[in-house]
Order: sequence, then structure tokens, then C-alpha cells
Amino acid sequence: MAQPQVFKLDELKTRMQKSIISLKDELAGLRTGRASASLLEPVMVEAYGSKMPLNQVATVTVPEPRMLSVQVWDRTLASAVEKAIRNSGLGLNPAGEGQVIRVPLPELNEERRRDLTKVAHNYAEQARVAVRHIRRDGMDLLKKLEKDGDMAQDESRKMSDEVQKATDSAVAEIDKVLSVKEQEIMQV
Repeated sequence: MAQPQVFKLDELKTRMQKSIISLKDELAGLRTGRASASLLEPVMVEAYGSKMPLNQVATVTVPEPRMLSVQVWDRTLASAVEKAIRNSGLGLNPAGEGQVIRVPLPELNEERRRDLTKVAHNYAEQARVAVRHIRRDGMDLLKKLEKDGDMAQDESRKMSDEVQKATDSAVAEIDKVLSVKEQEIMQV
């Protein structure tokens, strides 16, 4: 026989936190004018017959404030890595020197900063939607438990309020993370 469903607020909060962590990871890949190894994290390289994250085929270092250096482990993948960086949509123009690929970071102009801000807003909206989906899952489970007689109506209402508080808190944290990233991008 199937286990009766149980409502766990902590699980919902954990799932919401994972959405926020995911947002932070995505925002780390957006350029802010300073070189950062995390800038190239979203880059996927065509290697060994499949797409692999760049960090599984090379090491990224920051030798200078406006330069990234990519040390490719397998010489045969150097051109694939260079192509992946160029086609990543990050506006970078890598230059290969054997197994080392230098990636100079151009100065960010006002238009590019606005574009990056829009991308950051899109990432934040995706995170908000994910949090709202988690809230909906929690509310649906509460309604089902109440309907099936596994939870009292007042307990269900109390838990619904807790789910809403957790949702509001998560959305506020997303907005705060976005605001910090926006300021970072727009700093000249």
C-alpha cells in the first residue's frame, strides 16, 4: 500500500533555496567588468562526441584584471574550446596559443551593461517562477490532505500561511540578489 503523503514545510523551503542558489550561479556568469573564472562556467564544449562543461576539459585562471587564461588539457580540443567561448554569447573574442587560450575582456559600454541587466532580470524572473511553482505544489498538497481528511482545516490554513511566508521571503531574497548584481554591472 502507498505511503500516506505528508506535508513538510522544510522540504519546500529547501527547494526554494535551491532556486536562489541556481540564480546566484547563473548571475556569477554575467560579466561585471572584472575578470572572473566563473564567467566561463556556462560555456559548453563539443568534446569526445558530446557537450561538456568547459571546466571538465580545461582550467580557467585570471592572470590580469581584464584577461582570462584557459589552459586546455587535451591539445586536440583547443580549437573546440576556442569556438565554444566565441559562440557562447558572452561577447568574447578568444585568441589561441597552442594549449593556452587567452580571453581579453573588452571594456563594457553602456549598451552592453543594459543588455547584461536585462539578462539578469530574466534569470531573476525564472527563479521567481520556480519559487511560485514550488509554492503551488505545497498548496496543492495541503488542499489534498485536507480534502482526504489527513489534515484539519485550521492546520491546513496555518500551513498555507507558512508556505506563503516562505515564498515571500524567497522572492525578497531573489530581488535583493538581483539588485546587488545590477549595481555591480552598472558600476563604471
